[in-house]
Amino acid sequence: MFSEMDTWARQQGLSRLELTVVVDNEAGLALYKKAGFVIEGVKKHSLLINGDFLDEYYMGKLLG
Repeated sequence: MFSEMDTWARQQGLSRLELTVVVDNEAGLALYKKAGFVIEGVKKHSLLINGDFLDEYYMGKLLG
């Protein structure tokens, strides 16, 4: 799936991809890192889920 996304993004002339992931989502974080994304920042108290504030990582991948 990530390979197809990268190919499509390059065909569209995009130079980077971005996503966010909740910091304690270890499986998602590992998957995104394996696909070449890197953590670029943290958004504190980004989400309120079940009464708890959760932080998110901003992640990006350069396509150049």
